[in-house]
Amino acid sequence: MIVCPNCNHLNPDGAVQCEACYTPLPATTNCPSCGATVQADAAFCGQCGYNLQATAPNAVAATVAPDISGEVPPLVHPDPLIHSQPEVTSGSANYNSPDHSLLPPTQMSVPEPEVASAQNIISPLEIETQPASSEPGSSTPPSQTIQPVTASRTQLQQVTARLVHVQTDRLVELPQNLSVIHMGKPNDRIPPDIDVSGFPNSEIVSRIHADIRAEGDAYYIEDVGSSNGTYINNLPLLPGNRHRLRPGDRISLGKGDMVTFLFQMS
Repeated sequence: MIVCPNCNHLNPDGAVQCEACYTPLPATTNCPSCGATVQADAAFCGQCGYNLQATAPNAVAATVAPDISGEVPPLVHPDPLIHSQPEVTSGSANYNSPDHSLLPPTQMSVPEPEVASAQNIISPLEIETQPASSEPGSSTPPSQTIQPVTASRTQLQQVTARLVHVQTDRLVELPQNLSVIHMGKPNDRIPPDIDVSGFPNSEIVSRIHADIRAEGDAYYIEDVGSSNGTYINNLPLLPGNRHRLRPGDRISLGKGDMVTFLFQMS
């Protein structure tokens, strides 16, 4: 059956336009795995879950090495940019300046190093053990205690996501060790990670209904070819398209808003 994207009417296979609203219907094709009829733009088969977008890897183009079989010109040594000058020693008194005049000697004064008084030298041991003076007029500074600085460790918080069933107020935690979470009912092909068969009105939910994909801290949901469709905030989600879930989004599996979940993150 082909679901009308405008009014969700079920049309027979091979129909070109909707029987109810005369909207052009999307093209269909057969699943290469199980042969079921799926829409041409669908990403996964609604019966067996086969990935319809898988393509063969592109052939790697051969790399052609450039032709370097030419004559290499001889190397030419460039002229030096800086000319060497004669070294001048301190003991040479007959050195002539460029204007052939004798340079007068230059006297330089070397400052005498200051000698610290032995009375003003305080060892590090005295600084640590010197007691604080209790007299108000004492010139001895009080000892200071330096507290070690400890670096605080940053704790990484892991993002958790959950679904709240609106009709029963039941909480469903999303598995953190799975990148693809299957929603549906028990079957022999793709067992669901979130089994909705125990919720009221679960007969409108397909066995392989929708997938939630975790990519880092983001979560995406897509319909994988269910019979009654998937709705996000009361808007239909076309098969093959995915929607990024945000806290507070309303997920309805099937028509009539009878099996509904609220998406939450913490």
